[in-house]
Amino acid sequence: MSKSEHSSRPPRRERTAAPGDDHPEGIRLQKVLSRAGIASRRAAEELIAEGRVSIDGKVVTEMGRRVDPATVTIHVDGTRVVVRDDLEYLALNKPVGMHSTMSDDMGRPCIGDLITSRSERLFHVGRLDAETEGLLLLTNDGDLAHRLMHPSYEVSKTYLAEVPAPIAKDVSKTLKAGVELEDGPASVDSFRVLESYGSKAMVEVVLHEGRKHIVRRLLDHIGHPVERLVRTSIGEVKLGDQRPGSMRRLNHPEIGSLYRAVGL
Repeated sequence: MSKSEHSSRPPRRERTAAPGDDHPEGIRLQKVLSRAGIASRRAAEELIAEGRVSIDGKVVTEMGRRVDPATVTIHVDGTRVVVRDDLEYLALNKPVGMHSTMSDDMGRPCIGDLITSRSERLFHVGRLDAETEGLLLLTNDGDLAHRLMHPSYEVSKTYLAEVPAPIAKDVSKTLKAGVELEDGPASVDSFRVLESYGSKAMVEVVLHEGRKHIVRRLLDHIGHPVERLVRTSIGEVKLGDQRPGSMRRLNHPEIGSLYRAVGL
């Protein structure tokens, strides 16, 4: 081909992004919602058109809006949704005998043993003592974890405790009114006896306190020392039928409920 033929060619045109393609200025909002598993692309478009989606506190209704998932806060129907791929939210059923630490100098079983194969740097939200079993949250979302552990947000926690029976009728009233412990007054949000069997009873305790061994100390104070203790929920997140030692990812409604509980 001659030099003149080369020079007569029209200049090569740059490829333009097709509608819905990722672009340096961001990703289309409906695509972000779809990727996050909130809704299908079409259903996400309907959510936007109906004014049910907000970005950084402002309702968005236009379809062409592009966002950077790493820098914006998105709410659907007033509940925050997670659109960042790097954030993890896990529920662990901590078994008896396991310590709520990521490592243990004495070689005792600890939470870190269960997540050694994971690449994310996870940390536990609060603690359960070694002899207490049940729900423990793990995440790498520092903002959420900090608020969940802060007493000012009063996120409720539910426990099942096996204690000696019988239980006096005024125990619930006493615990709700509050008792004086060695580190100050403490109370429960609710207390009820679920069942009695022989010399033992199963009770449910709901409270938002986070002090060390608080449930055990409260029940011991009223003469019913705990023989078995299981945390069954944190806010709206339930332990369900998870096997001891097993982990699962929280679903979108569960994560949203935690954000809502701490005002994020």
